[in-house]
Amino acid sequence: MNSGRPLILLANDDGYRAKGLRVLAESLREAGDVVVCAPETQQSATSHALTLVRPLRLNDHGNQVFSIDGTPADCVYVALNSGTRLLPRAPDIIVSGLNHGLNLGTDVFYSGTVAAAREGALRGFPALAVSASHETDYVAACRVVRQLVHAVVQIPVRRSLLWNVNFPPGSSWSIRQTRLGMRVYVDSVDYRHDPRGGEYLWIGGPGAEHRPMVDSDTDAYDAGIVSVTPLVLDLYCESEAVSTDDVVRRACETEL
Repeated sequence: MNSGRPLILLANDDGYRAKGLRVLAESLREAGDVVVCAPETQQSATSHALTLVRPLRLNDHGNQVFSIDGTPADCVYVALNSGTRLLPRAPDIIVSGLNHGLNLGTDVFYSGTVAAAREGALRGFPALAVSASHETDYVAACRVVRQLVHAVVQIPVRRSLLWNVNFPPGSSWSIRQTRLGMRVYVDSVDYRHDPRGGEYLWIGGPGAEHRPMVDSDTDAYDAGIVSVTPLVLDLYCESEAVSTDDVVRRACETEL
């Protein structure tokens, strides 16, 4: 690998065979050296789970493509903590995607795509999570991701930054900085029976709707605009500190 080019660690949650990852890897190789470390199989909605209760297996598929039979966060964790086994040096940026489907609003709490990027950011690396509609031109979207990667690696001060990017349908877009919007799912639990009478169930409803919110990623998506949303790693809520002090005080005064 050329040490004069940026080193990009690429992960996803759709698995190392996924079209979005393959197209993105090919595009990013025009911008830098790419190492892929992605799940062996589909791992959508696994959030930030790490596999701590069983051993993991690493497979080398050649051409700097590796897979792990674990979660998206596992993949980034392993790549960053295996010495030079996968990465010849510390990456300049971590990219997760291109995800087959959107990660808007509260999706970021469930998304394996976002978790893979967040694992990198937690380790001190700038990271992008990139997702697209099923009607998006993947090649065009990957060109935009390549532009974003180039812009991020030009930031003079190295610091952990995390962005969530979503592409609407089509092949040509404007880009907007956004905040997380309101993406509300039709929640349900569907109970069924297998041919032998045993009960099983599926969770999750058939669709989602977007509630209007100014400058949100959901509004941008509905307007056909690429959203770039900065995400925080510190979930501490300063605005609730006073009320929390009151809760703690009352708890200490209560005898049960």
